[in-house]
Amino acid sequence: LARPGAGAGSGGGWVLDGRKSLVLGGDRADGLLVVARTAGERRDRAGLSLFALQADAPGLTRRPVTLLDGRSAAQIDLRGVPVAAGQLIGPLHGALPFVERAVERANAALCAESAGALEALLALTCEHLKTRRQFGAPLARFQALQHRVADMAMALEQLKSMACVAAMALEAGDASERARLVSAAKALTAQLGRQCGLAAIQLHGAMGMTDECRVGHYAKRLIANGLLFGDAASHLARFDAARQATGP
Repeated sequence: LARPGAGAGSGGGWVLDGRKSLVLGGDRADGLLVVARTAGERRDRAGLSLFALQADAPGLTRRPVTLLDGRSAAQIDLRGVPVAAGQLIGPLHGALPFVERAVERANAALCAESAGALEALLALTCEHLKTRRQFGAPLARFQALQHRVADMAMALEQLKSMACVAAMALEAGDASERARLVSAAKALTAQLGRQCGLAAIQLHGAMGMTDECRVGHYAKRLIANGLLFGDAASHLARFDAARQATGP
């Protein structure tokens, strides 16, 4: 999770201190957009500002990390990083609504990507069950395994529908309604993505755990997508807060 850096006025600019964790592509980026608190208390909605920094800025260090699914990221440490007034992006102390919109778009994109990953995962699993034989018959003949695949197929249709809901919600003018729909989609995507990913590995047996089997890679992607930009629990809490704000 990203920890907002503390900001202090300094000759028309600011000095940033803090840490940002798991910044996607942060190990290779030439420039970074950093959210820092310039006023208010820790959990205040107001008081956050957005700054554009060069990756080689004095006092900025980054440590590459690899996510569960192989994507690259970085831990960004800010120690007395000077920021000029011209590096401020958007209104001073008013960056949070813009950041929330960006995160909502990112989550909607993750929902769509997860639906595609699950569709590929289902196709691979069906093909495996049709070709792998046990006790003289294809695995697809066993009713218990058919039920597992049927559950995955239903989950896929749910994910597709909710991905469409999240995409359409981005155009909603009401912030609470937008938050409610996007968080509902992300929460379901996180839950079903993990569930179906693990089920597909189990249906492939031991080979599903190997790097040579594509199923494991899709499962890891689904699990990682469910954790990025808020896991299921955080989005359920956000959904509940937005629901109360919009009313029944």
